[in-house]
Amino acid sequence: MAAVIAATGVVKTFGEGRAARRVLDGAALHVQPGEVVAILGRSGTGKSTMLNLVGGLDRPDAGTITVAGEPVTGVSERALSRLRRTHIGFIFQFFHLLPELSGEANVLLAGRVRGAAPDAAERGQALIDRLGLRGVARSLPHQLSGGEQQRFAIARALVNDPPVLLADEPTGNLDTRAGAEVLRLLRAGAEEGRAVVMVTHESAAADIADRVLTLRDGRLIP
Repeated sequence: MAAVIAATGVVKTFGEGRAARRVLDGAALHVQPGEVVAILGRSGTGKSTMLNLVGGLDRPDAGTITVAGEPVTGVSERALSRLRRTHIGFIFQFFHLLPELSGEANVLLAGRVRGAAPDAAERGQALIDRLGLRGVARSLPHQLSGGEQQRFAIARALVNDPPVLLADEPTGNLDTRAGAEVLRLLRAGAEEGRAVVMVTHESAAADIADRVLTLRDGRLIP
């Protein structure tokens, strides 16, 4: 089975001259459909950087990355934007919901962008119901608990039915119960055939993974 995420020889350096720091030095990552991969490592080792490169939010200095068979490296910003809309769902530690929109509107907005799935609105409403959010669907983000905000963020990430989910510390701002629910939803996303990559510091999050990799000295180590 072909990997949904394939990254090889990834290099990323921040700073210049004597201040330069190479956080990724030939890193490789391959993730199959239906697989959850957790990435661990000390703060500042480049875990989130690796996730951003896979998701086309940043560009590597060297190396190749593909998602669902499409190149992430060496393509235009327009191509990256289309790839992110159709192939990748992002879940962040701080939710990133638009504060002036209700939880429901945040989900549905992701389904209205150019190139969105034709059934995105219907799917968004079904996700709101499935994630137990109907009762708070019209609430603004500041009126929601952390767990509710993250579930809306997950619904938003899934609204276009992407084959890849990238989660950066998805339980970092949640209590134990809300965090466990978010992890259950990520595991369910993989069971539906998606490739899930999660950056985390938490052992409970790593426990749901099929593989755990540690980022050390610029490379991902089993």
